[in-house]
Amino acid sequence: MAERLPDGDMQALQQFVNQSPWDHVAVLRAVAVKTVPVVDPMVWVIDDVSFPKDGKMSVGVARQWCGALGKQSNCQVAVSLHAASDTASVPISWRLFLPAEWQDDTARRAKAGVPEEVGHREKWRLALDLIDEAIGWGLEPKVIVADAGYGQNNAFRQALADRGLDFVVAVRADESAHPADAVPTAPAWSGTGRKPAVRYRTKASSLKDLATGTGRKAHRQATWRTGSRGAMRSRFKVETVRPAGVAARRHAMGPAPEWWTPLTPAPAGAG
Repeated sequence: MAERLPDGDMQALQQFVNQSPWDHVAVLRAVAVKTVPVVDPMVWVIDDVSFPKDGKMSVGVARQWCGALGKQSNCQVAVSLHAASDTASVPISWRLFLPAEWQDDTARRAKAGVPEEVGHREKWRLALDLIDEAIGWGLEPKVIVADAGYGQNNAFRQALADRGLDFVVAVRADESAHPADAVPTAPAWSGTGRKPAVRYRTKASSLKDLATGTGRKAHRQATWRTGSRGAMRSRFKVETVRPAGVAARRHAMGPAPEWWTPLTPAPAGAG
């Protein structure tokens, strides 16, 4: 940045970024309010942004997954929210992720200048903070999209649903679920002792097995865009399921069970 500025005063720039008490959120808001309408987004994208580092004193640096390098490495990671259309995107806001190892490292926090009120917060919670903040700025929320790093988290999905937001998130193929017609039930209670637990009476299956169990004919061809080499298409299947697992099961016992409608690619060999 210093090389691009007219005066090139690196020390003054460092002072401004690191120590001057200016409100960076106000700047982010002003930029987002002006630029997001220009992009006319179809989705809001939640994703990680990583910054490879060599030392140990940059705020939040740790050995963790570094998307920029495609491997575990020493880096900083931020959670970002972008507005995107088919042709353009613009950043709305971001939060630096503070790994758990920084939470109680008083000496390193003091040396790096981490405020006392800032602590470890899970990435999916930071993502929700960004979404809530953007909506608070008056931006119209779009469909939330995220990779499996976020989509795999049941609490994140449920929080989006509780906010009334539409979302499309990735999950792993080995995620367990029940067919749509599965209903948790409890055996008849004898009237003595503890009441029987309400649970699914059928065993959960992986999403991969649910997707491939009906064979290739259940998949339909879909074209999602035209690239430089022509139409980009494949065969997919949309199926409604009930998520399994402890967290999902606890919610399913309540008044509003969560449902997924996963979009799954055809199994190998499906033409």
